[in-house]
Amino acid sequence: MLKRLFSIIIIAGYCVASYSVSADTLTVAMTGDIMMGTTYPDTMLPRHDGAMLFRDVKTVLRRADLAVGNLEGAICDGGESTKEGPNTYAFRTPTTYGQWLKDAGYDFVSMANNHANDFGEEGIRSTEHVLHEQGIKFAGLAGRVESAIIERKGLKIGLCAFGHNVYTLRHTDKELATVGRIVDDLVSRTDIVIVSFHGGAEGSRYSHLPDSMETFFKEKRGHLRCLAHFCIDHGADIVYGHGPHVVRATEVYKGRFIAYSLGNFCTPYGMNLKGISGYAPVIEIKTDRRGRFLRGKIHSFIQQKGVGPRRDNTNSVAQQIRQLSLQDITHSEATIDRKGRIERK
Repeated sequence: MLKRLFSIIIIAGYCVASYSVSADTLTVAMTGDIMMGTTYPDTMLPRHDGAMLFRDVKTVLRRADLAVGNLEGAICDGGESTKEGPNTYAFRTPTTYGQWLKDAGYDFVSMANNHANDFGEEGIRSTEHVLHEQGIKFAGLAGRVESAIIERKGLKIGLCAFGHNVYTLRHTDKELATVGRIVDDLVSRTDIVIVSFHGGAEGSRYSHLPDSMETFFKEKRGHLRCLAHFCIDHGADIVYGHGPHVVRATEVYKGRFIAYSLGNFCTPYGMNLKGISGYAPVIEIKTDRRGRFLRGKIHSFIQQKGVGPRRDNTNSVAQQIRQLSLQDITHSEATIDRKGRIERK
């Protein structure tokens, strides 16, 4: 794995070395699923046209060098739903809501999930246009944007995203070939690599992380321990997941941080928010300039229907992740205390 201290630029046939300014630490804030409201099939939008959704979490997201999450559904104002039937879900968020992602502090969102195609090509193009207008990077759909690079503190940070649906860059293909190709490419071109994945069975019964392939509705949703370890073995530095709609364990593996599911984060309508399904953490971690985990903090928030994530003064969200990590991860290189502080052993 090549972690470069300088970049080589070719200008008019000349090779120019552009030396990076060193950064002692990089702070990354990670969240789970984001669907800020929908106009399909009925209009279910928060008060104040969404302006207050991220009120309680802005401080943590904005102060990070990089804030990342998973964007569910299309950001568009029209189009036809690609889903049919009474028990299917399709999400269409107004284009004006793109500003709230930027205002909250997001720098990158994954589109590799089972709602990115809810309004087909029109919805995807509109979503990409809105994100581009707001200066938010994205990746994850097959045949479109495979990865992104963001510069912070003189470091080049590569980001990519994988899902299990046919229109995503899939982590369920044979021998993780797509994942390996994209991660290897980013490792060769950047200083730190962050991988997002959407996978796993859904619902409160699936809080625990199995050591096997997960299936849901007869669909393969990934062997997520294998996936995360594969990414880090190939040179990735941070891996974060979403998809089960509940939080799961965290791990430090070979000095690198993994969050197996960050759950729902800002989904005021259209999703179950009862009990642990409403847990909405922000995990803030610090790495050194080579991507090695230094320390972290689980910030506890709980969603309120129609409102968004609000501060959890009982710290129950951090305690849930702590317990799951103790139960499901036997060889983590980090510990989590009752206040949600993550420290190297």
